[in-house]
Amino acid sequence: MSTTAPAPRPGPHPGMGFGQFVALIAAMMATNALAIDSMLPAMPQIGQALGVASANQRQWILTAYLLGFGAAQIVYGSLADRFGRKPVLLVGLAIYVVFAAACAFATSFEMLLIARALCGVGAAATRVLSVSIVRDCYSGRQMAKVMSLSFIVFLGVPIIAPSVGQAILLVAPWPWVFGILSIFGSAVIVWAALKLPETLHPEDRTPLAVGPVLAAFKECLTNRVAVGYTLASTLVLGGLFGFLNSAQQVFVEVLGAGKLFTLIFAAIAGGIAVSSLVNSQIVGRFGMRMVSHVSLLGYIAFAVVHALVALSGHETLWTFSLLQAGMMFCFGMVMSNFGAIAMEPLGHLAGTAASVQGFITTIGGALFGFYIGQLFDGTTVPLTLGFAGFGIAGLIAVLITEKGRMFQSGAGTADAMAGAGH
Repeated sequence: MSTTAPAPRPGPHPGMGFGQFVALIAAMMATNALAIDSMLPAMPQIGQALGVASANQRQWILTAYLLGFGAAQIVYGSLADRFGRKPVLLVGLAIYVVFAAACAFATSFEMLLIARALCGVGAAATRVLSVSIVRDCYSGRQMAKVMSLSFIVFLGVPIIAPSVGQAILLVAPWPWVFGILSIFGSAVIVWAALKLPETLHPEDRTPLAVGPVLAAFKECLTNRVAVGYTLASTLVLGGLFGFLNSAQQVFVEVLGAGKLFTLIFAAIAGGIAVSSLVNSQIVGRFGMRMVSHVSLLGYIAFAVVHALVALSGHETLWTFSLLQAGMMFCFGMVMSNFGAIAMEPLGHLAGTAASVQGFITTIGGALFGFYIGQLFDGTTVPLTLGFAGFGIAGLIAVLITEKGRMFQSGAGTADAMAGAGH
């Protein structure tokens, strides 16, 4: 008597293999990384062309983008939970493409900042939707692994983005830096439109009404684990944005290494990429809390040593590069796991949760980072103290969230669950 084998269950993202799924998520994330890092070498030229004399004032080119990027995230989640991931993603990418091109045609600093903020509004969709789409398909340590693998590709972009910007400046004026962003965003639109399936499960669609939206927001803002790790991520991210705001000034004015800026920046950013690769290999064995908590302590240790070196007046190109690379290695471990831990209890509200968490981390991190950047005084002291201070504050947030228990798996949370969800 013959029996018919049951039909194989569809994968979590039909029509896309695991490798292409990870690559597309990474490309979506990369639109944001390119928009931040590729114009760092061009900031002096932009300032000169648009009449911005103060180097600290030029930091608004980054901060305006981050504020638009952070603020818009609060709405994308609810839209994605109602209408689906794919259509909202494509609309956001279209906004990104249009206003990246508008930056290239800006004739005043004010016009550039408005276009940058609106470009960030579009890019916010990629942040919210990339996290939501991954959470639709995976959970627990498998989600952390997917995010880490995506980060390997995504974090390769900050490594090469300043060099790409510098290369563009060798053959074309600064507006072409923004032109490349528009072209890249267009390519991601085509890829997602053709290959990405809708990953939102029908039973998880929520009505776009005030009551359910406020209820979803309330749940996101009252879950102890989600709120605690979101706050910790915000504080740690503030140090990174402080570095990005003042990196060009530090390398040129403090370290006298303007010509080596893109090369050393790549080496420092490489620390994050390496840590993401390591994280993807060890998180399944040790758990997200163990890996991220140890990494946070390492981050703080590097930051404190760096601050002491700066305060003693012994900062050199070598001390800055090596200590910064060590911090970035730990940073990569911290952020990929903190994000997954914060999302885990809210899988049924993945879009809204990603919006709320992205709004808080980006707006808070951007403001903290801008504050650090504005304190630039011709030394690395404000920057290194910012890293140390915000790192310690992040540790305090984790200790409060975990009620003083570090390195332990949380029952019923991400560390207690492995494999795919739904």
